[in-house]
Amino acid sequence: MSSIVDRIAPPRMGTGFRWLLASSYVSNIGDGIALAAGPLLVASQTSNAVLVAMAALLQRLPWLLLGLYVGALADRVDRRRMVMAANAGRAVVVAVLAAAIITGHVSIAVVLVAMLLLGIAEVFADVPTQTLLPMLVRPGDLGVGNARLQGSFLIANHIAGPPIGAFLFAAGMAWPFVAQTVLVLLAVLLVARIVLPPAPAREPGSTHVLRDIAEGVRWLVRHDAVRTLAIVIIAFNITWGAAWSVLVLYSLDHLGMGPVGFGLLTSAAAVGGLISTSAYGRIEARFDLATVMRVCLLLEVLLHLALALTTTGWVAMLLMVVFGAYAFVWGTVSTAVRQRATPMELQGRVGSVYSVCVFGGIVIGQAIGGPIAEHWGLTAPFWFAFVGAGITLALVWRQLAHIAHAPAAEDTPRSD
Repeated sequence: MSSIVDRIAPPRMGTGFRWLLASSYVSNIGDGIALAAGPLLVASQTSNAVLVAMAALLQRLPWLLLGLYVGALADRVDRRRMVMAANAGRAVVVAVLAAAIITGHVSIAVVLVAMLLLGIAEVFADVPTQTLLPMLVRPGDLGVGNARLQGSFLIANHIAGPPIGAFLFAAGMAWPFVAQTVLVLLAVLLVARIVLPPAPAREPGSTHVLRDIAEGVRWLVRHDAVRTLAIVIIAFNITWGAAWSVLVLYSLDHLGMGPVGFGLLTSAAAVGGLISTSAYGRIEARFDLATVMRVCLLLEVLLHLALALTTTGWVAMLLMVVFGAYAFVWGTVSTAVRQRATPMELQGRVGSVYSVCVFGGIVIGQAIGGPIAEHWGLTAPFWFAFVGAGITLALVWRQLAHIAHAPAAEDTPRSD
């Protein structure tokens, strides 16, 4: 058993990383349970498509509204305690929702308010959580550390959690949310075991929060590698969001796969991601990071082309396995590169700007994907994604070497 633990979380990465990874597994199982039970709860309260879509929107909206502020806050306070407080708040919201279900006071209004509050708590928890890994492991271990955390997300959130959530919901509408409450509280206890080194956090009253936000944005804009990486993320998420916004209709109407087939598409992506994240250590050791980044983005371009051309469900499933494999490698590499290049005192702010770019790109893509499909057909967003991603990759192909090998923050000369 100890050898398995050592392989997943090598001793050189420290006990703190093991507590962080354990908390990630526990909290992601809870989130995976909610991933299945949440939409089922919404559907049990309304059949209005606008309200169903609003439930998903309310969970993403706080990232765009609060992301930069929370990033500045994470650089001003104790990050570990911030994660614990946010997750404790999330547990309270889920517990109240479970109580409303048990007592028969649940309604679509209650559910929508809960979705908004959970989205806010997620921002306050996830932004500081992203800053913990660089504080716990050496820069050279950030790739492996992120790969392990990505693996916990895939296994717990996408593979294990949703079936458990669906089973518990069938057993009783409140049970998934009771289980999620317990798991989130357990994750709080696990994070409490982490001992962090002294962080260069600021006192709350030392500067104005808007000045802190501006400092983080300026640093990103002036750092060539991280700025270019953010631009790549925005562009590729716009094209990805446009294509994926119609994925359910694409699978049902274009491929004729049915509801089960649509579920298998998302599962296939998770399987591909699990394969690649488990092999990430060997990939990083064997290949140059610039080559890895170029291959991942090139596969993204070709994936959109292949999905635009295919008319067969099983081919689309194989393509989704490939998508999951390269997408999670890209996520691991890009996150590690950004974390290595960012000074510790700016991790929260730069990470939050990066997250706003991620979610902003997806929202823009989702907004334009539907009209494109409505006017030119269900494969049109995939053609748009192929052309847009291809042009972006051609423009940044040379810069990817500079991005991949950006010097670590401690090696970069700093000025006042």
